[in-house]
Amino acid sequence: MEETQDKKVVPIPAKFKALVEQIETMSVLELNELVKLFEEKFGVSAQATMVAGETGVGASEIAEAKDNFTVTLTVVGDQKVQVIKAIKDKLSLGLKGAKDLVDAAPSVLKAEAKKEEADEIKTAVETAGGKVEIK
Repeated sequence: MEETQDKKVVPIPAKFKALVEQIETMSVLELNELVKLFEEKFGVSAQATMVAGETGVGASEIAEAKDNFTVTLTVVGDQKVQVIKAIKDKLSLGLKGAKDLVDAAPSVLKAEAKKEEADEIKTAVETAGGKVEIK
């Protein structure tokens, strides 16, 4: 059994123990790359889905209630250095971290961002020449 950061005990079957230990040593960028590989290879999505009809909540109500957004860099553009600088500044990253995100595009820049923060990141990156999607 393993403990997560929330101190919740999670049982890990012996056949997956080595795999889980290897995943635990990966960086966020490596994990992102692994998830994308699984999505492409097996035709699955790592995003949680919800059917609006099952909850009795309409799609418009879901959009109104949403207060956390995912900011994704979709296109770097011609001004790669400027985009790296904008990401470095807005996300308080080091140069290598910002460059790795840009090189991995499309990549998630910020998950669980408030609307205002997501808009600020989008404005900065698009001003620098990149394209950003907010979901």
